[in-house]
Amino acid sequence: MSRTCDLTGKAVLTGNNVSHANNKSKRRFLPNLVNVTLQSEALNQNVRLRISANALRSVEHRGGLDAFLAKADSAELSPRARLLKKQIAKKAGEQASA
Repeated sequence: MSRTCDLTGKAVLTGNNVSHANNKSKRRFLPNLVNVTLQSEALNQNVRLRISANALRSVEHRGGLDAFLAKADSAELSPRARLLKKQIAKKAGEQASA
């Protein structure tokens, strides 16, 4: 399982630990990933995702998973999130035409 956020694409960064004596050793900066279950109002189902805590705050700020995915850039989303976005857009189109 990769350490990337399913919604924002936030992933592992690399850098250096720098000691007081200015010795440098490699280290990894890991994203704060949490397993969450978000509800999609358009699809009427729960979706389990592994997202960063920052992405969870963004989802709540934008008003839920559907609103977040509608505004998100598809290039940054995981394949599963892209599929969800496409399904939600299809449902929204059906509801608008009906």
